[in-house]
Amino acid sequence: MLAAISPVRSLLLAIFMLMAGSGFMATLLSLRLERAGQGTIVIGAVATAYFAGLVVGALRSGRIVRRVGHIRAFAAFVALLSASTLGYAQIVHPLLWSGLRLIDGFCVAGVFVCLESWLNERADAASRGSILAAYMVALYCGQAVGQLLLGASGDLPAVPFQLASMLISLAIIPLCLTRNSAPPPAEAAAFGTRTLFAASPLGAVGVMTTGLMLGAFYGLAAVQVRRLGFDLSQTAHFMMIVILGGVILQWPLGRISDRYDRRQVIVLSFAATLCISLVISFLSSVGPWLLILGTMFGGLSFALYPLCVAHCNDRLHAAQRIAASGRLVLLYSVGAALGPIGGAIFMTGWSSGGLFLFIALCAGGAAAFGMWRQTATPPVPAPEQQDFQILPRTTPIASLLDPNTPDAAVIGEQQS
Repeated sequence: MLAAISPVRSLLLAIFMLMAGSGFMATLLSLRLERAGQGTIVIGAVATAYFAGLVVGALRSGRIVRRVGHIRAFAAFVALLSASTLGYAQIVHPLLWSGLRLIDGFCVAGVFVCLESWLNERADAASRGSILAAYMVALYCGQAVGQLLLGASGDLPAVPFQLASMLISLAIIPLCLTRNSAPPPAEAAAFGTRTLFAASPLGAVGVMTTGLMLGAFYGLAAVQVRRLGFDLSQTAHFMMIVILGGVILQWPLGRISDRYDRRQVIVLSFAATLCISLVISFLSSVGPWLLILGTMFGGLSFALYPLCVAHCNDRLHAAQRIAASGRLVLLYSVGAALGPIGGAIFMTGWSSGGLFLFIALCAGGAAAFGMWRQTATPPVPAPEQQDFQILPRTTPIASLLDPNTPDAAVIGEQQS
């Protein structure tokens, strides 16, 4: 595996630094807004702005990359992201922060387009699986480790923003100094939402529901556990544990879904998420059990996106899968943009456990829909199911790193 990832080690370092610098911003901003006396609806709206920026970036950033090239586009996205990160330290104002979060989301989408295009260009049929695994490790570990920067401020409130900006800025260096040529421009083929829903209703609904749940979690979970009594350090560790827990169950659940009706695994995962969320919502104090429940919640909820993508792939032709991945990412992002508002409404009505009540409601609705789909259509026979593959919730270009992808060529060739 080390030999396979050696050509992309600079890219993986850039990914790690970017996520370490930007991955904890949602947690930091929600806590700062609460400390400034803002209500949960305002905090949810600021979180929504980030995911709205991801939606816009998923639709538009590819054009910028194709127009100016990967290196210049990457440098521009990272520079703007670094500048916006410093902007938060100037003044605490929800409208300003919403605008900055919109910019952040757009830039992060553009950064992922550049990085994943580059990873795909460096990968071949034999190394795609190893590179994708290393990419996921760099992505999640960077995001998890970044949570520890929450407590770096001391008596200087601007320090976390400055550290984040430094890490983000340093991520430019590995790509700007590379001697390897940039990958050719790529453009994803169109794939309609109606076509996707007709092919896999549970996959489409499951991906969007996962976006609702995780968007609400990222935007508001830190505020929720602080209200339960966690201090800043404990809050950072809780967020880190949930993110790392998100890696633990993905592979075993995926392997189980390869052997049995994948819909049953998806339904059971949503049902288990429902139960864990309900337990968390009824907790009135903190303790080690909250960390254990958080680990389980992360393991289950993070596995839902790749499970639903795999279910969609089971019901699509090989030539459709890469194009469909773009629509799946978009559905997830739309759900993630709506999630913080829904979570904030529930937290306003049920302050002690409103966020996880909202997540439980989403998970319960998806589980019920999945149970109905099992009665409406027959399962895909296990031998005909595609092998499960852990995938990030970033851009459709990441799907090209999936070893199950029939053609490792650029997305644009799907249109020829």
